[in-house]
Amino acid sequence: MKIIYFTHSLASCWNHGNAHFLRGVLSDLVARGHDVVAFEPEGAWSLASLLADHGEAGLAAWRSSYPELTSRTYDPATPVDQLTEGADLVIVHEWNDHALVAALGDQRKRGARHTLLFHDTHHRAVSEPEAMRAYDLSGYDGVLAFGETLSEIYRGWGWGKRVWTWHEAADLRRFHPPEVEGDRQGLVWIGNWGDGERTEELERFLFAPAQAAQLPLDIYGVRYPAEALTTLDRYGVRYHGWAPNAAAPGIFAQHLATVHVPRRYYSTILPGIPTIRVFEALACGIPLVSAPWDDAEGLFSPWQDYLVARDGAEMTRHLTALRDDDGLRRSLVSHGLATIKARHSCAHRVDQLLAIVAGLRTDTTTKEAA
Repeated sequence: MKIIYFTHSLASCWNHGNAHFLRGVLSDLVARGHDVVAFEPEGAWSLASLLADHGEAGLAAWRSSYPELTSRTYDPATPVDQLTEGADLVIVHEWNDHALVAALGDQRKRGARHTLLFHDTHHRAVSEPEAMRAYDLSGYDGVLAFGETLSEIYRGWGWGKRVWTWHEAADLRRFHPPEVEGDRQGLVWIGNWGDGERTEELERFLFAPAQAAQLPLDIYGVRYPAEALTTLDRYGVRYHGWAPNAAAPGIFAQHLATVHVPRRYYSTILPGIPTIRVFEALACGIPLVSAPWDDAEGLFSPWQDYLVARDGAEMTRHLTALRDDDGLRRSLVSHGLATIKARHSCAHRVDQLLAIVAGLRTDTTTKEAA
């Protein structure tokens, strides 16, 4: 198939956590012989921010790690018929311009033969429902939502059986334990400060427990304002700024453990959505402790794949135990990695995607024959 994916950016992972999954899925599709192209708009803010901070050197990890992927920028004024020529499948990420989303739907309604899917990987359906309802999806064949609770919202909006829960997953070609174990020290957290969605939680479940457990803490991420940096200094945290997503396995390999602190929406009204960091950590073989998060869909086995801390004191106890207990660390790594390999690789998600597309094509053929 010729597959076209419209994303905010494939080349940049600056404040763009979906880059891991998108790159991993498209890479797997290429490995299976599909013709894959990703389009991103000219002037995308993630890429612009990366270039402003790091210049062309900031793209080196992307280029060296994913030589098989093609990412093309496009002028929003370009007719969508030119962009999608010859396509069998078109997928549109939710962080795209409303006009593009509508134009692609209109093209499908005019009789375009490709399958057209909308891919939602954010909490805006609950945090900004008006903005999401403003997308004109009337011409789309279906919606891919990255959690069952999000799928339920789309079903409530009338999508019924044409919405599928399509969780993120780990790219096992690049995210895996180190071939040779080295010296691991301290705690690491890879994440962006963002828009105040978990400020209090970070202090309660990460900064204070790391200090209490006497584990040096390294943090990688962007969008840390002055007050955030002041907080990090107060706790003695070593802040390293942005790191390319492709560098995460090497960063994890240097540390004893990591922590998952879900954004507030994913720990409250959108349970069951772990976000990419859980998949990354377990795939890379680093012990993980999670702040409160409801694995409502049974994706993992809490207490076997990772530990759960219900408050700051329990987080401190878990981190202390991981610091001192090699057997506990090895058990969590073994279980977590086995779960990822069995159920949560990008290859698993590609299998699911191809099955969805095949089902839609069968339905279309049946309706046309009737």
